[in-house]
Amino acid sequence: MSDLANKKCVPCNAETPTLREDEISALAVQVPEWEVVGGHHLGRRYSFRNFREALRFVNRVGELAEEQGHHPEIGFGWGYANLRVWTHAIDGLSENDFVLAAKVDALDEESA
Repeated sequence: MSDLANKKCVPCNAETPTLREDEISALAVQVPEWEVVGGHHLGRRYSFRNFREALRFVNRVGELAEEQGHHPEIGFGWGYANLRVWTHAIDGLSENDFVLAAKVDALDEESA
C-alpha cells in the first residue's frame, strides 16, 4: 500500500495552489495505474467480472469519497468502472487527488 493511502484528504479552497509538474510526477509514481491527463486530472479504468462487482466497487468508492470529503467522477457499467478525480476548487490537481487515488487502489486490492 502506498504511503499516500495512509493520508487523509484535507479541505482545499480557491487559494490552494495547483501542483507543479515536478510535484505531479513525484506523486504519480505512487499510483502507477492512474493516468495523469493533461496535468488536470487523474483517470483510471477498473475491470470486474460482472455488473454486480462493478456496482459493489462503486458503492465502496462512494463511501470512501464521503469519508474523505473528496469526490471523484464515476462512470460504470457491466464489468467496468471509470474514475476521474481532480480538485474542483482549483480546477486542477492537488495532493488530495493522489491520496484518494491511492485509497481507491487499496479498496480494489482488498476486493481482489
